[in-house]
Amino acid sequence: MIILDSLDEFRLRYHSAKKWRRCLEAIANLPTMKAGVCHSIGDSLVYRLVEGHAAAARSFTGNRRYVEIHYYVSGSETVEYAEKESLERLVPYSDETDRETLSGESTGQHTAVAGQLLIFDNRYAYRQLGSAHLRKLVLMVTIEGAAFHNK
Repeated sequence: MIILDSLDEFRLRYHSAKKWRRCLEAIANLPTMKAGVCHSIGDSLVYRLVEGHAAAARSFTGNRRYVEIHYYVSGSETVEYAEKESLERLVPYSDETDRETLSGESTGQHTAVAGQLLIFDNRYAYRQLGSAHLRKLVLMVTIEGAAFHNK
């Protein structure tokens, strides 16, 4: 898991590939977005706004084909994380959702606040510990280069 403290830090680190520039484009769309509606930009990014109360998760969630980025707009949320290799698989991986459900002990914990970005690559799984009020953008970015080869 990678923790970035600002969009400026994201811009400095991830400026070379089109899929990362699309993340910044999605974040710029925040003023016009409604919570719970999925959007996409090109073939490498899907994103949605999450708003309101966030319940604590019982298990860890991991992905294989996408990097999951959480951009915190307001509120805060504590997230536990661990390398997937150290966890036990509860539900088999689903190719349709690109999710796998895991259990075990976390190896780290972070409380994310407004302005921060948490980046979960496909080696890590995360578990949210809940939040009374949260507003964040969840971005799913493909790991296959800048775009799918058949597009």
